[in-house]
Amino acid sequence: MSQAEPASTAADHPVPDVLDIDAASVMRGGRLALDRLSLRVASGQHTAILGPNGSGKSSLVQLIARQLYPLADDDGRSDVRLFGRSRWHVGELHRLLGIVSPAMQQDYTSDRSLRALDAVVSGFFAARGAGPQHQATAAMRADAQAALRAMGGEALAGRRLASLSTGEARRVLIARALVHRPRALLLDEPCAGLDLVSRRHFLENLRRLAQAGTTLVLVTHHVEEILPEIGQVVLLRDGRILRHGRKEDVLTSAQLSQAFGLPIEVQPCGDYYQATLR
Repeated sequence: MSQAEPASTAADHPVPDVLDIDAASVMRGGRLALDRLSLRVASGQHTAILGPNGSGKSSLVQLIARQLYPLADDDGRSDVRLFGRSRWHVGELHRLLGIVSPAMQQDYTSDRSLRALDAVVSGFFAARGAGPQHQATAAMRADAQAALRAMGGEALAGRRLASLSTGEARRVLIARALVHRPRALLLDEPCAGLDLVSRRHFLENLRRLAQAGTTLVLVTHHVEEILPEIGQVVLLRDGRILRHGRKEDVLTSAQLSQAFGLPIEVQPCGDYYQATLR
């Protein structure tokens, strides 16, 4: 009788990192936008990427989203891995990594006929809207409704996306990213254009996603938007990582003053942080 093989454990099948960048450089407009940047985000490791305008945040977002590609190393290999792989079909990648940005919102709201539920359903087809060639099933529409409900946007389903407020449209686009139940969300300046009250409600929705197990990568230049659930902060300046580590070690007056080039006072404010110019 053959000896039974030991049962496999979680250690035998480790969860791949959401993101693993090794010394990536990116050129934009004839200049070096990212300079040999290395960054690792493990599954479940909620991360904020913080920095002033021009620090490389947008280039990093586009690198992750496969809208920009790194300069090849000496062996001609890619040095950006998502979920353990360096090669992806973009539609396949977006089932694991939902992406929401102000540029995406502008694109979607430019279609004045597009209704919120159809925008969410279109996430199944990696398209801006659900056209005649897309056959949405009842299960897809139910999942889209559930995603809207999770973002507090169920009442928006029948409204045109172009008629919604900035915060409402942002909730719809995050619901669109959630229909595949992605492992992670990449949120580029998610609170841009929101007033103080809308921003707090929106951040509370993001907190619930983080607590439910979706890894959040939040790109911002506002300390006040860094959620309590975020434990890792990456501080960018001039296309390089100035500091990377635990939130409490990075969000200091000295570190932010160096990054933004002005004297900044950073203080805890309840579960959040706030920054003011001295």
